[in-house]
Amino acid sequence: RAVTIMAALLRASSRTVSKALGDQTRGYKVAVLGAAGGIGQPCGLLMKMNPLVTELSLYDIAGTPGVAADVSHVNTGAQVKGYAGDAELGAALKDADVVIIPAGVPRKPGMTRDDLFKINAGIVAGLTEACAAHCPKAMINMISNPVNSTVPIASEILKKKGVYDPKKLFGVTTLDVVRAKTFYAEKNGLETAKVDVPVVGGHAGITILPLLSQATPKVAMTDDVIDALTKRTQDGGTEVVAAKAGKGSATLSMAYAGALFADACLRAKNGEANVVECTYVESTVTEVPFFATKVTLGKEGVEKIHGLGELSAYEQKALDAMMPELKDSINKGVEFANGM
Repeated sequence: RAVTIMAALLRASSRTVSKALGDQTRGYKVAVLGAAGGIGQPCGLLMKMNPLVTELSLYDIAGTPGVAADVSHVNTGAQVKGYAGDAELGAALKDADVVIIPAGVPRKPGMTRDDLFKINAGIVAGLTEACAAHCPKAMINMISNPVNSTVPIASEILKKKGVYDPKKLFGVTTLDVVRAKTFYAEKNGLETAKVDVPVVGGHAGITILPLLSQATPKVAMTDDVIDALTKRTQDGGTEVVAAKAGKGSATLSMAYAGALFADACLRAKNGEANVVECTYVESTVTEVPFFATKVTLGKEGVEKIHGLGELSAYEQKALDAMMPELKDSINKGVEFANGM
């Protein structure tokens, strides 16, 4: 019963019902890199509850044997293995179908995503090199911040290794969507599970743009309310960092969002049609080379990148305003990777 509820929860943000397990073509191997951390542990647990996962690989620099032992006792089908340290990274990744990367340090009060960059850029580069060597065809779900820069870093590393497929590299912006849906539903007295709010742009501050003019069910809102909901979605991470008072950042909601997006990748891989999620990918929708919009996922990753649709004047202004920051973040990632 608990597994059924969890499976339903994992699909709450999708309009499509998962294919019956009888239609499943095969099981999938999912690797979580950073699996002993604040996001990695609950994300690993949620993936253990996903019926499409038959092998769950939990990797971190330390602590993973214990996490794996704990998660392995959950009575679902996925076989769990823990891997610790550089020497075991290759085995953890071997032939993985989906790789979820929440590795790195979390944001602390007063830290900018720029501060995070200095630490997490090198971690992401090393893990991406290992993906290129051991699971070059995997769908990579990048959670490590700053996503606006870590996705371009990963793309450059994969290019250097000759295995880059833009259809299989994703920046996970699902938490922005999860927050936008929650805040929009709460504000307007709507049922959260039935709300949809596209979120475009990037995954930091003003680069996060909820398209409230395209939210469904549609509700008329004043300019002040639209502005407040937009800013709350943009500052959702900071809200949690402040509330945790130096003891962490958004880990549980991020793990949930990460599991939702990984589930979407698995369902698409398994042949389910019309799997659409917002995600940060290589894109020609705007002037910047990476951008988040709605994307239809298929067996091989990105099937179709959707355009922005009709924007309100407020949204157009916000879109224009984010571009310099987004450009800088992308360039920073590219320069870091090329300087290695």
